[in-house]
Amino acid sequence: MFCMEIARKRRLTAMARGFFLLSHPGPVLFHIVAVTIFALLAAWPTFVWSTIALVVAAHAAMQISIAMLNDYCDRKADAQVKKTKPIPLGLVRPREALVAGLAMIVLMVLLLLPLNPLGLLVSLIYLALGQAYNLGLKSTPLSGVMFALAIPLVPVYAYVAQGRTLPMLFWLIPVGALLGIALNLANSLPDIEEDAEAGAHTLAVVLGIRRTLLACPILIALSAIIIASLTGLHIVEAQLWILVPTLVLALLACGAMLLFRQAGQAGGKPEIRKRYFYLVVFTCLVLAGGWFMGVIGAMGATF
Repeated sequence: MFCMEIARKRRLTAMARGFFLLSHPGPVLFHIVAVTIFALLAAWPTFVWSTIALVVAAHAAMQISIAMLNDYCDRKADAQVKKTKPIPLGLVRPREALVAGLAMIVLMVLLLLPLNPLGLLVSLIYLALGQAYNLGLKSTPLSGVMFALAIPLVPVYAYVAQGRTLPMLFWLIPVGALLGIALNLANSLPDIEEDAEAGAHTLAVVLGIRRTLLACPILIALSAIIIASLTGLHIVEAQLWILVPTLVLALLACGAMLLFRQAGQAGGKPEIRKRYFYLVVFTCLVLAGGWFMGVIGAMGATF
């Protein structure tokens, strides 16, 4: 009855709340923080703030479009198992979600037109991966592959959109792939039972809760080992006073993730798994950001 009442007569505040929730503010915020960090690192030491603003705003628009179209594509399944989402609640109508998601894509393109064309190309590739995820791949083990391919594109985009490059960008592919799979698994944890009930065969569902909780710190630790090896073999130079604390902090965070295993197993509270997801995101940001700062520091910049 409550949902029907909202659907019949929606207040402006309810609509605003619906669109806010439709944008997946938590995950999108982390993406915005990540692209902002990489955009600032790419611009160092000469900051053209108008360019940085366009880079961040365009990526934010793309992430919001992916989030909105995700809820549009999942509207029927959400009506059965995730009834608190904005579309099942009637706060946002399906057509409104579709139009808003497409409008964000248009906004992304318009914001990127004044910048390096490579920035638009990388964004369109990322967008294609995100929408492929929405259109069905999210319910398959390939969902992890989509994240593995998309995550390395974030720093690449932040650099090429500003006409910059780094020798380490090639090595972002294996490191970013491992971190991307970890993020995908952690993001799937809070809804793993609902996804399994709905018949989805995501990578997290296939692995199960115990192995998913174990896989995330292992993947992050492997990324840290690759970064340490690249530095130790002088393939990618980095300032040790920045890199070593970064690696230590990342490995300590991996140890903390292992402590979540008992609390976050089957029957555990979804809120605990959500905190686990935030810990994984924080660790990935610290590891990738610290590596970048170490590399740039070795190239002569002063932080």
